[in-house]
Amino acid sequence: MEAFLVSTGLVALAEMGDKTQLLSLVLAARFRKPWPIVWGILAATLANHALAGALGNWLSGLLSPDILRWVLVASFVAMAVWMLIPDKLDEDEQPSQPRYGVFLTTVALFFLAEMGDKTQIATVALAARFDDWLWVVAGTTIGMMLANVPVVFLGERITRLLPMQWVHRICAAIFIVLALTAALWP
Repeated sequence: MEAFLVSTGLVALAEMGDKTQLLSLVLAARFRKPWPIVWGILAATLANHALAGALGNWLSGLLSPDILRWVLVASFVAMAVWMLIPDKLDEDEQPSQPRYGVFLTTVALFFLAEMGDKTQIATVALAARFDDWLWVVAGTTIGMMLANVPVVFLGERITRLLPMQWVHRICAAIFIVLALTAALWP
């Protein structure tokens, strides 16, 4: 249960102001069909994070516990630093007219936007840290949905209410705590 709760909270915070959250905003503003967008985000996140979780689980079996511990410490510190750098959605990433419908357009764009993203890397690291990677994938997926679904339904208003700089700082601090925990208590 710890893996699920840590993964959910961490990814929900990490996603605030992330490019995929901005993509959710763009998709909602462009297509004005929230449910296909929400289902597309869920499908893309499940696929992406399941692959990331499986990779993290595989790495945990491949590396010795000592090496894995220090790789995790380094990845958590890197994630903390990365959290302090806000994401911006590039103008060339905006979707064109949906040739295959809103749902498939959302799945494709969201899956690609998540490749190499903070939350995907966090999923790999968390899956390597915790024994049950399926709980990590469930948690990171719920965290993504908690961060993105309100954006789809509430649009731009929600992004004006949250001080993104502080959300990023809090998330960076959590990653530092995870790094210290991994370093001090193997």
